[in-house]
Amino acid sequence: MENALTLVIVTLCILAICYRFYGIFFVKKVLGTDDGAVTPAHALEDGRNYVPTKKWVNAGQHFAAIAAAGPLVGPVLAAQFGYLPGFVWLLAGCVLGGAVHDTVVLFASMKHKGSSLSEVAKAELGPVAGWCTALAMLFIITITMAGLSMVVVHALERNPWGTFAVFMTIPIAILVGLYERFGGNVKIATYFGLAAILASVLAGPYIQDTAIGAWFSYHKEAVSLMLPAYAFLASALPVWLLLTPRGYLSSFMKIGVFGALVVGVVFINPDIRMPALTEFVNGGGPVLSGPVWPFISITIACGAISGFHAFIGSGTTPKLTDKWNDILPVAFGMMLVECVVAVLALIAATALPMADYFAINAAPDVFANLGMTTVELPHLEQEIGMDLAGRTGGAVTLAVGMTFIFTKIPWFSTLASYFFQFVIMFEAVFILTAVDSGTRVARYLIQDMVGDLYAPMKRIDWLPGALAASVLACLLWGYLLNSGDINSVWALFGVSNQMMASLGLMVGATIILRLATKRIYALTCLVPLAYLYVTVNYAGYWMVANVYLNPAAKGYNPVNAAISVIMLVLGVVILATSLKRWKSLLAAKGAERQALPDFAAAPAE
Repeated sequence: MENALTLVIVTLCILAICYRFYGIFFVKKVLGTDDGAVTPAHALEDGRNYVPTKKWVNAGQHFAAIAAAGPLVGPVLAAQFGYLPGFVWLLAGCVLGGAVHDTVVLFASMKHKGSSLSEVAKAELGPVAGWCTALAMLFIITITMAGLSMVVVHALERNPWGTFAVFMTIPIAILVGLYERFGGNVKIATYFGLAAILASVLAGPYIQDTAIGAWFSYHKEAVSLMLPAYAFLASALPVWLLLTPRGYLSSFMKIGVFGALVVGVVFINPDIRMPALTEFVNGGGPVLSGPVWPFISITIACGAISGFHAFIGSGTTPKLTDKWNDILPVAFGMMLVECVVAVLALIAATALPMADYFAINAAPDVFANLGMTTVELPHLEQEIGMDLAGRTGGAVTLAVGMTFIFTKIPWFSTLASYFFQFVIMFEAVFILTAVDSGTRVARYLIQDMVGDLYAPMKRIDWLPGALAASVLACLLWGYLLNSGDINSVWALFGVSNQMMASLGLMVGATIILRLATKRIYALTCLVPLAYLYVTVNYAGYWMVANVYLNPAAKGYNPVNAAISVIMLVLGVVILATSLKRWKSLLAAKGAERQALPDFAAAPAE
């Protein structure tokens, strides 16, 4: 039996060596960064979008943006295979894939004045690849919202305490937003917001069994309808009124929960109760139906390699990066930090006895067929004060795992229920913050694409267009949310997300072939691309053949099958375009290759 501290020490040592040697080599030798060159933050400085920012401040905002629920939920779901597959994939995927992907996407965007990945693809690969990338981004952001929201659904169903606490963050955020908007002191607003959120958690036991508690007790069907309705408001309302203050307040909860994870794992040092490999590595598991490969690599995205990071790396961050060498700590370094968070989440899940883990993550009838007997779960349900079995999705498992670790402290039992609900609220608010931003991004993408046919739609301040695009965005991911289980929806999210990462690596390989001093450096992108592209296509095929078009499967859904096929076809088109471009770059020699049209003058998006 392993203990948690061993895994943490191995992780920190490997990632530190990777940063010191591979990170510096990749940024300075492969990409050839030069602090003597001007970055877009300086060249286009406007005090609003393009603002030169100190590297560690920029690194902090970048990490806050990329470290959504993915590094917390993905490893928890993948724990079904045992602790070893997830641990190995997190380290290998991050070092060879994720850190390279995030760094090269940020570099490519900065070379194109901070443009989005679709604009970079259009410039580097041509208009067909650019349009396909934009369409793929719309698919991915839509599917992401559905996958993340499903985690919230299972955390809040039949949980009036948690639902009340999460609901209260909405008026609290609005009050904070209004206060700051009309000249209020930021520190006072922060103190009020954090105190009010904490009070909402503490009030939970007193409202749970009252008439108010009954108003906040919903089945998953109701929660699944309420989330898209909420997202519509978050997308349509002014950003300063709800989205920004909620994101700001959630960052403090993020620090608190991440800090608790570190304290629990390092100082309490729990044993890993899950075996290295379970009987489900060949498929047929109660959480994920597919085999360990390729599903380990699409279930754990954030923390290893994630295409969603490309939205950030070609969005806000390139417009803030002060110097070219800041790419190393901002993109490469923060990806490694996210890997550490994902390993800690994996430990929290695998510290639970295997039977307890499956009792939470599998439907009751499915768990009954496993022939397992729970160990600690009855005691934990008593201390937490709610039923925990059958709450699939990963969020509850993480909260239970963290609570279980801290129960090793004798006096902690009196705080167990509060701590559990605080983690649930953190996860829900954290995810809803991503849903806020993601739905707004989807709205912008819809307006931009429809705007090519009807010009007024391109104006994001045109109210009818904003409302129509927001409704459409919410209907799209709301349908996906209500049309499957965590197995099918999270797999759909994983396939689309890792396809996006493949597109980022394709663009990265193109940039390196065009600018690097040695062509062999392109292997830094091509090696992880080869693995990821094969993996994501096989996973997509497996889900279509065995789940989405299988009437006997629980996740049977022809619409999800169509979405998967479209995503895979888009990937094939972009790969074909990339291969053609790579061939022309390889045919060019040294100086000729450098003399190819420089797209750095491409206009910012």
